[in-house]
Amino acid sequence: MATPQEIERKFLVPALPDLSAARPSALRQGYVTLPQDSVEVRLRQSDDTHVLCLKSGEGIVRTEREITIEAAQFDLLWPQTEGRRIEKTRWTGRLDDGHTFELDVFDGDLAPLVTVEVEFGSEAEATAFAPPAWFGRDVSADGRFRNKSLALSGATLIRELFA
Repeated sequence: MATPQEIERKFLVPALPDLSAARPSALRQGYVTLPQDSVEVRLRQSDDTHVLCLKSGEGIVRTEREITIEAAQFDLLWPQTEGRRIEKTRWTGRLDDGHTFELDVFDGDLAPLVTVEVEFGSEAEATAFAPPAWFGRDVSADGRFRNKSLALSGATLIRELFA
């Protein structure tokens, strides 16, 4: 069995594009693991779906395993994420080239940050991807923009970026 992998690139978004054809979801996620842990364990609630996710690795190719859990299980574990949480609205849509995008509009201390991610079937496809004009700076390799980093110290980054 192949190891489940996530191959994605992430970009900043300087101005919101037309999202009339995209679908929004309210999303909150928290990290069970501590900052120094090399593997991250994350809880995510997206509308009425609850997921426990394990991620490891660096760069644009990472190992990812997810399992759906019940709301009661999520609620039991959620307190363990105190101080390591993010909330955002995720807009899912389709690019002209057929790729799916996930545009995240962050709330709370992380506002006004907006990022967009695109997943790929291979590392070669990710490298060859030509982003549309509304995409901003590529932050795929910048660990400060990983959701775990944003959950831990994103408010400081946001103050630096938008001061």
